[in-house]
Amino acid sequence: MDRIKWIESIGKAIDSLDADKFVEFLSDDCVFRFGNQPEVNGKIPTRDYVAGFFGMIGGSAHKVLDFWEKGNTVVWQGEVTYTRLDGKKVDVGFVNIFHLNGSLIEDYLIYIDNAPLFA
Repeated sequence: MDRIKWIESIGKAIDSLDADKFVEFLSDDCVFRFGNQPEVNGKIPTRDYVAGFFGMIGGSAHKVLDFWEKGNTVVWQGEVTYTRLDGKKVDVGFVNIFHLNGSLIEDYLIYIDNAPLFA
């Protein structure tokens, strides 16, 4: 699978709001950080954390604006359109940094300001 399709498949997994599908991309001992929230360590705790976030939104649609790859690191610059629980749509830019261990993400770091989502 080429890298752009791989990134798009991560976005589709997120947009499905299926935490089990999302963590298929992660290693068992992954580190996950979402914005300025504390790190979550491990695949199962990450699944639970992400499932909790999914319960706070009505939906999402991720776009790939650009990406870079060097060694075992992939950087995804994107935009997400969140649908809030009140039905309002909010666009937010982000950058994800993935450190890979083989084909799985070992470190999933999201740089985003989600304040507009909850304003």
